[in-house]
Amino acid sequence: MITYLQATSNKELEQIIALQKNNLPENLSDKEKTEQGFVTVKHSLVMLKDMNNECPHTIAIHNNKVVGYALSMTKNFASEIEVLKPMFIEISKSVSEKKYIVMGQICIDKKFRKKGIFKGLYQFMKTNVCKDHFNMIITEIDVNNIRSLEAHKAVGFKKLQDYCVKEKNWRIVTLKT
Repeated sequence: MITYLQATSNKELEQIIALQKNNLPENLSDKEKTEQGFVTVKHSLVMLKDMNNECPHTIAIHNNKVVGYALSMTKNFASEIEVLKPMFIEISKSVSEKKYIVMGQICIDKKFRKKGIFKGLYQFMKTNVCKDHFNMIITEIDVNNIRSLEAHKAVGFKKLQDYCVKEKNWRIVTLKT
């Protein structure tokens, strides 16, 4: 059984970091990256705590272990993570909606994929995190991460725009809440 909730403890944040590490491109084969997807940003525990203090991350729990997460990031972190700075600039040019949350990264443990957890994390975000606070979830995806592009489209995300930074192509997508 999977339980969805917001992260509240250092133990949960440490489990997010461990899951993240296992899914960084440098820790995956080319085949895994193509078939399973990957995460781009490596967060420190301090950064995860700071983000979580402002808007708690959504996690999927099985037997007291984090098996999936969706990180929450407000505009206040626009200048904190180098690789995400261009995304926030593009969002500010394209999105008139002021009440949005950025989903900073989503990841599911390999053993728990294709069980609806991806959809469950976003559903929890929409009904619990965004309710009363945010009208839209925004995220960006490496255009080479086909699995992530398809998964986001399947839960209702719409393409806002594509852009390129340092020869890397990104797609910004949005989900109304």
